[in-house]
Formats: sequence, C-alpha cells, structure tokens
Amino acid sequence: MIVSRYYASFMLVFLIGCVGCWPLITRNEVSRISSPDNNLDAVLFENNGGATTSFGYEIILAPKGRRTGTQVGKLYGAVRNGHAYGLNMKWSSNEEIVIEYLSTEQSPIIQKEVVFEGHHIRIVVHAGVTDPSAPGGGMLYNLRHK
Repeated sequence: MIVSRYYASFMLVFLIGCVGCWPLITRNEVSRISSPDNNLDAVLFENNGGATTSFGYEIILAPKGRRTGTQVGKLYGAVRNGHAYGLNMKWSSNEEIVIEYLSTEQSPIIQKEVVFEGHHIRIVVHAGVTDPSAPGGGMLYNLRHK
C-alpha cells in the first residue's frame, strides 16, 4: 500500500512537471487572398511546434473574411527559397488556386478539386518554384518584423 501511494505521488509530480515541457503548437494566419470575384478567400495558416520541429502549413477555403472553412491542403517544412519557409498562393481564376513552393520535408496532402459554397475549385500545385524575394525565416516572423 505504501509503495502504491509513493508511486502515485511520484507519477503525479512527474506529470505536472512534464506539462511545462510539452511544446505548445501555435496556429497563425499568415496569408489571405481573395478570389477575383471576391466571394472566397484562400487562407494560409502557419503551425509552429517549437524549436525541434519545422513549420506546418494549412490551406483552407473560407467565405470572404472568415477564418473557418474547408481545409484543402497541408504541407510540412515547405520552403520558398534556401532561407525562407512557407509557400505562395494565387488565384488564377475564380475556379483555380495555384500553390507554389520550392520543396517540403514530407509529401504534401493537397486536394486537387473541391466544391465549396457552390463553387467548383481546382487546386494546382507547382513544386520546385523558387521565390528569391521571400525573406528568410518563418512567414509569421516576417509579418511581425516588417
């Protein structure tokens, strides 16, 4: 009985101490582009799990001005050049979004087509595209330090 109380007390102290060790994952909007007809937004979120991880990126389609919608892509460790994390998005038409990046650490998960809010949207991916004008570091860092 004494051993089990000692063990339970030890585990409780250990777990409480470890809570501070677990990294907090942050999710921040770093880019938003509106469709040419101004009905939809493509929104890019940068996820940061701490110093021992790379940046994760989520792309969602949302009604104009909203933060919630349908996820259409996830990329981990995406870079735009040798010093800049992230990716670039642009609408080529009301029905097509183009995603560009140099490389990723893991294979991206991107839907090729989605129907959202009555719109049929194609997502076109161009890997291997260098953006020499992208500043070094993460996208959120560069938004905060302009």
